Amino acid sequence: MGCDLANLPDDLVTNRQQCARSTRLFDARRDAAFGDALNMLRLGVPLLFVLIWSTGFIVAKAVVLHADLQWFLVARFFLTALVMGCAALIAGAQWPGVRRAAPHVLAGALMQGIYLCASYWAISRGLAAGVMSLLGALQPLFTALLAVSVMGRTLQPRAWAGLLIGFAGVGLVLAPKLASHGVGSLTPLPVAAGLVSVFAVTTGTVVQKRLATTDLRTTASIQSFGAAIFAALAVLFIGTPRWDGAPILWGALAWAVLVPSVVGTTLLMWMMRHGEATKVTALLLLVPPLAAVQAYLFFGETLAPLQFLGFALALGGVLMTRSARAPS
Repeated sequence: MGCDLANLPDDLVTNRQQCARSTRLFDARRDAAFGDALNMLRLGVPLLFVLIWSTGFIVAKAVVLHADLQWFLVARFFLTALVMGCAALIAGAQWPGVRRAAPHVLAGALMQGIYLCASYWAISRGLAAGVMSLLGALQPLFTALLAVSVMGRTLQPRAWAGLLIGFAGVGLVLAPKLASHGVGSLTPLPVAAGLVSVFAVTTGTVVQKRLATTDLRTTASIQSFGAAIFAALAVLFIGTPRWDGAPILWGALAWAVLVPSVVGTTLLMWMMRHGEATKVTALLLLVPPLAAVQAYLFFGETLAPLQFLGFALALGGVLMTRSARAPS
């Protein structure tokens, strides 16, 4: 919008001045509106991502009665690779060569394949969806341990305190189930599988950060293909041919492919490439409470008072570790 001042009569000075002021005011409002929209996008995208991400383990809980979870993951990963691959082809995106694609396959196998195969197996063996989500939120603690043990870095005392508090909180969450017997009890093996899944996604994140930037669609397709390869291998060892074809099963598969895998993964990679990683890791602390609430509403999973305390301590420990200065 603007005013053609040159065509106005010279004696209409007042009108010309008012028109100029209106133009400046419009430009200022337009810039302000654009800035507000950009800020809303930067805030809304991480919030949407966290809400989507919190449904990941709820899907496993919904599917476990109708299909083997490893078979479900094979279907999910292959369909995701197909959807994102078709999107890349339609958009004419450039695909990396075999040498550049190999690290993406590895990252996908770690961040999605091992992570979800191990965590879904743990859920199928009795680990609560909310608790598995809490273990997933421990990634900053595992990153700190990886930096110390593998990279030879040092941590601030605050970070060490966060590690101790975080793992102590997890102990409080798990203790009642590990100590009980009979229905609802938990053995150490699913817990170990959950921790292995967190270590895998932590390592995969390190690999992901070292990868060269490629198109989001081709990256998601290749990484989903890597995850599908690992899930297919997992079927050979821990899978069973169980798939009853119930409507809830097909609905869960459609949701898992289109929402967490396609939309969620795309949002995650977009945020990492636009400097939103810090905001994401902070908001990820909301995932376990959201997952616990959803597990309660849909499946009746409950937590004892001691476990609520453990949740708070674990998330507080993660927050302390994150807020400490980066390892040196």
